[in-house]
Amino acid sequence: MAPPEEYRRYWRANLRYLAILLTIWFAVSFGCGILFVDQLNQFRIGGAKLGFWFAQQGSIYAFVVLIFVYVYLMNRLDAEFGVGE
Repeated sequence: MAPPEEYRRYWRANLRYLAILLTIWFAVSFGCGILFVDQLNQFRIGGAKLGFWFAQQGSIYAFVVLIFVYVYLMNRLDAEFGVGE
């Protein structure tokens, strides 16, 4: 069994990953879908304005990609701390 300090280091690393990934998701969904929509609407993707596309689809795609990134990072972290499945 790992000492409590190892648990704290593992949990801190996990929270750091979560904070970074959720910040990216917030920036993509809120920033691209709401704040910068007028600037993005100058471009089109598949016939739709880019700002609208980010608000409807882009943030969902970004979230799915971030899920895979989180899985990759956590698998590496689990291997580093020896708590993998």
